[in-house]
Amino acid sequence: MPFVQATVVRAQEPSSARPGDRAIILADGSMEGFVGGHCAAGSVRTAALDVLGTGESMLLRVLPDGQAAFPESPGATVVVNPCLSGGALEIYLEPLLPAPVVAVVGDSPTAEAVATLGAALGFVVRGSDEEQAGATAVVVATHGDELGPVRAALDAGVDFVGVVCSRTRGAALMAELALPAEEAARVHPHVGLDIGARTPAEVALSILGEVVRALRLEGLATGVPQAPRPTRAVDPVCGMTVTIGPDTPHARVDGIDHWFCNPGCRTRFLEQHA
Repeated sequence: MPFVQATVVRAQEPSSARPGDRAIILADGSMEGFVGGHCAAGSVRTAALDVLGTGESMLLRVLPDGQAAFPESPGATVVVNPCLSGGALEIYLEPLLPAPVVAVVGDSPTAEAVATLGAALGFVVRGSDEEQAGATAVVVATHGDELGPVRAALDAGVDFVGVVCSRTRGAALMAELALPAEEAARVHPHVGLDIGARTPAEVALSILGEVVRALRLEGLATGVPQAPRPTRAVDPVCGMTVTIGPDTPHARVDGIDHWFCNPGCRTRFLEQHA
C-alpha cells in the first residue's frame, strides 16, 4: 500500500511539533502519527497526497501568515498557513511506493537475463505463468509465437509491452496484430535502447533501460491500483485548501456544506452566520 512518511526536520517555537516527530499519510488522506497541531497536519496531509501523485519527495515549509522564516529555495515548497498560532515548520515528505512489476514471458537466455537484472534493479519480477494484470511492463522474449503473449498483455491492461525480436519480425508482428492506435502505442517491438548490445545480459540492460526511461521520463504508470483521491475544499474563513476526511471540521449552513482547516475556523464561521 503506498503511503508518505512525514518527518519534522525543523520546528520553531511555539510549534507543538519537535524535530524527529513523524507521521504516515495513506492514499485516502488518513494520518497516523504527529507532525504538529490540527492546522499544520492539514497542510501536511494535502501536500502528502500531491507527493503520492508525483512520486517525488518534497521538503515542505509551513509558515504562519506574515512570517518570512525558511524562505523558499530550490527543492522546497512553502505553504503559508494563516491559522498557525506561530512557529514555522520544515517537514520532509517521502513517498514509499510499491516496487514496479516486470513480467517476463519466455525461457530464453534473454528472458533469464531480464529476470535477473530486473530483480537487481528493484523490480518485482513475475514469470510466464504468473498474473500479468497490474504489471508495469511485460517483456515477451519467446523468440517465436509472440502474438498470443502480446495480446494477453494488452488484454491485462499493461501499458508497456516489449517484444524481443528483430525489426523485420517486429514490423510483421504489428501488421499481423492490426491494433488500434491506442493499443499499438503500448507495444514496443524490437524493444531496448540502442547500445550495441550483443550478449543476453547486454540485451537485458538495453530492455530495462527503456523501461526505466519510460518510468522516469515518459510517465509510465507503475500499474499499482490507485486509491481514489480525497475531495478537497477551501476553508471559507482562512482560505486554506482542506483535504476532506472523517475528522475534518464541517458545518452545513443554509443547505450548503463547508469544511474547515481547524475547529477555530468553524466556530468563527458559525458565529458570523448565526
